[in-house]
This record gives sequence, structure tokens and C-alpha cells, in this order.
Amino acid sequence: MARAKYHLLMCSTLNGLEAERIGLVSLAVPDDLLLDNAREVACTLAAGSPTALAFTKRSLNHWLRAAWPAFEHSLALEMLGFAGSDAREGFAALSEKRAPRFGSE
Repeated sequence: MARAKYHLLMCSTLNGLEAERIGLVSLAVPDDLLLDNAREVACTLAAGSPTALAFTKRSLNHWLRAAWPAFEHSLALEMLGFAGSDAREGFAALSEKRAPRFGSE
């Protein structure tokens, strides 16, 4: 949670390797290896136990459904933020290549 808060509050940009390092994505691979790597993952999954894979997916999806209200709340607040004056000021500052002057709504 601390790492997520840091990156969200700092609006830091992450590359694929950093996203992988902090656990935001499962795997980062160079573009030229992407298709081969995706096929390898698919083959590994295809060779696995269908029952074990189904049970694992079911368990993880159950956790996701339990967390869904928090996700919806977060998404709603993000959308409200994008519609506010701070977002407009941020976009204006970016396009005008100046520091933003945020106020409060």
C-alpha cells in the first residue's frame, strides 16, 4: 500500500521494468520477445491441470468480487476529479508548459 500511495500521489511515470519490480505487472519483456514469451506462458497453462487452474481462478475472482466496491468507489472519485477545476488547470499548465496553479473546489 505504501508503494502504491507513493506512486499515485506523486503521479510518477513507471516503465515496464519498474512496474514489474514493484509488482504492478506480472512480467515485463522486450518487445521482440513478447510473442515468444506469450506463447510460452500459454503452453505452460495449457499443460497444467484444468481443475487446479479453474479452482485458482475461482478463488482469485472471489477475492476480486469482494474488493469490487472499493474499486468502484475509487473509480468514481477519479472520474469526479477529471471533471474538476484542478484537472482543467493541470491540462492547461501542461499545454502551456508552465507550473500548475491549483486551487480548491
